[in-house]
Amino acid sequence: MAGLLRETEPLQDRNPPDTDSRRPDVPETVMALCALLEEHRAGDVVALDLRELHSWTDYFIIATVTSGAHRDGLLRHIKDFAGERGLAAHKGPGKSGRASGDGWSLVDLGTTIIHLMSSSSRSFYELEQLWSSAKTVWPSAKHGQGPHR
Repeated sequence: MAGLLRETEPLQDRNPPDTDSRRPDVPETVMALCALLEEHRAGDVVALDLRELHSWTDYFIIATVTSGAHRDGLLRHIKDFAGERGLAAHKGPGKSGRASGDGWSLVDLGTTIIHLMSSSSRSFYELEQLWSSAKTVWPSAKHGQGPHR
């Protein structure tokens, strides 16, 4: 996976997006971020397509982390990924993107917002339920579904 990330050119323009052959309507960046998170043991990775619902972002990626150290490691991988592609990564409120204590961190990549959540925060906030009208473009492969729908 690391070789794939380094070979990809930075995104220059949102139209047309760099796409993944499995989902030509979903930017390759979203698919690669989901794969990166799963590769580094994030749990229950889900990507939601929000383009039809509002204009302030295109995708949410939601993943479960097991600890603060796990979250910090994923934040480093996301930062490296963004840097390799020329994307600006803006962390959410607080140090290291921590929104609510250590239970929820986010990274804003403009067209994609990544939510790294503890199990308890994910259960409490239920973002997938809140955004249930969004199309799911990456259900976790751990659920045996792979990237589709």
